[in-house]
Amino acid sequence: MSEPVRIGVVGYGLGGRAFHAPLIASAAECALVGVVTTNADRRAQLAEDHPGVAALDDLEALVDAGAEAVAISSTTGTHSELTDAALDLGLHVVCDKPLAIDAAHAAASIARALERGLLLTAYQNRRWDSDFLTIKRLLAEGALGDVYRFESRFERWAPGAPRAWWRAELPPELGGGVRLDLITHLLDQTMQLFGPVASVYAEIGVRRAASIAEDDVCVLVTHVDGTSAQLFANTMSGDVSRRFRVLGTEGAYVVGGVDGQEDALRSGATPASAGDSWGVEPEAAWGHLARGAELTVVPSERGRWDTFYPAFARAVRGEGPLPVDPYEALGVLVVLDAIAVSAAENRVVSLV
Repeated sequence: MSEPVRIGVVGYGLGGRAFHAPLIASAAECALVGVVTTNADRRAQLAEDHPGVAALDDLEALVDAGAEAVAISSTTGTHSELTDAALDLGLHVVCDKPLAIDAAHAAASIARALERGLLLTAYQNRRWDSDFLTIKRLLAEGALGDVYRFESRFERWAPGAPRAWWRAELPPELGGGVRLDLITHLLDQTMQLFGPVASVYAEIGVRRAASIAEDDVCVLVTHVDGTSAQLFANTMSGDVSRRFRVLGTEGAYVVGGVDGQEDALRSGATPASAGDSWGVEPEAAWGHLARGAELTVVPSERGRWDTFYPAFARAVRGEGPLPVDPYEALGVLVVLDAIAVSAAENRVVSLV
């Protein structure tokens, strides 16, 4: 690339601070030019984390600072408004998942980007989780035979936490709840593996006294190819040991825990500071291939969240595809909308 793509970030909560700014700053293809936040504490944190990076008041100030693109890292209910405002200012956009609060708003933003000749993508970083990349490898190798069931979980134990990163403290109309947060990741992963969805059945509940939006969602997805996917997101699960269980005619792949890149970023590590050790899972975190009582340890692929922003920068320069096609993000929202209908009406919703 001739020069780094100048990128700003909107929001410096957990998402902006841990999931976007350090990955942008670590990428040689990118330059972090500013962060939009008016919160005094977050401005002070930005100055500590990224000395010299400007704290700005609004998107217009980000454009004045020379930004070509922006990462929107705000609450889900504000995604469409901020995305559209950024596009109107001529900025390419990375929008945190989900792309909007529903499919209609996402489709409108995609059309807006096309009209303006700008790029819009969704930050579906869990496509580059270590365990998910390992599953992709096993499927490509045919190690599991014909897969007929895919089980995927993001479950936590936080019965009394008043606030948490799954945003169950926000009302649903502002994008709160694990359906639009955690289930978005799980749906995107299963659709990447097994393709379009034929039907969904969902149950949604509020379990914690601290929640005002759904914090317990279970979804049965039937893919067009016949694969059954069972997806669970829960903040009241006393058992947090399970992550993936993939069943096939030649065996099962089972792995627990959660990819370590999030904890690394939360602790202040970055791809730049970690080097070649970034995303490498310890052997204790590896999953196994099970065939009855026969268990074989499966080395995990290296997690690669660090590849998202370099790929986005290349796309901005016309040198490669977007890391996440916005129409794939729209497809996920179509299914998320169907999940809401299924739970509200207690029925299977067909999508084909």
